Amino acid sequence: MSIGLTLLGLLESGPCHGYDLKRAYDDRFGQDRPVHYGQVYSTLARLLRDGLVEANGLEAGGGPERKRYAITSAGVTDVVNWLATPEKPELYLQNTLYTKVVLALLSGRGAVEVLDIQRSAHLRTMRELTRRKTQGDLADQLICDHALFHLEADLRWLELTAARLDQLAERVRA
Repeated sequence: MSIGLTLLGLLESGPCHGYDLKRAYDDRFGQDRPVHYGQVYSTLARLLRDGLVEANGLEAGGGPERKRYAITSAGVTDVVNWLATPEKPELYLQNTLYTKVVLALLSGRGAVEVLDIQRSAHLRTMRELTRRKTQGDLADQLICDHALFHLEADLRWLELTAARLDQLAERVRA
């Protein structure tokens, strides 16, 4: 995810301090990986340098002056363009799991065990996500659904590979 474009998008609702942007980011997108303050401020410095945000006043407080940032029209244009650009679908054509299965077959080790271990890990993660989804808000539910759908596709692949393991073993050993 582009931190810069995400911060710009958050700034569209109004000028903010870096601290407020970090909190807004973490509340909406950082449940599993919060953004660091240093990353927020270095990103804001780059956005300021590039003319995508502007300083919108300074406030004195108990510590150093707090700078407010506002999005510029160029920043809005970048957000509009980013939102209109589709994300590249992730293709897992060089999958580590497939590599492990082939190497297990080549070495005479148990490819079925590789698939079973992975299936167990997927199911465990799916149970955790389902639990999180039932206890979370709408954003958490949608994020968990996205991950669960990907894990379900992986499980289908695991089942298909297990069903074709004899064929794959013949080809790999040939």
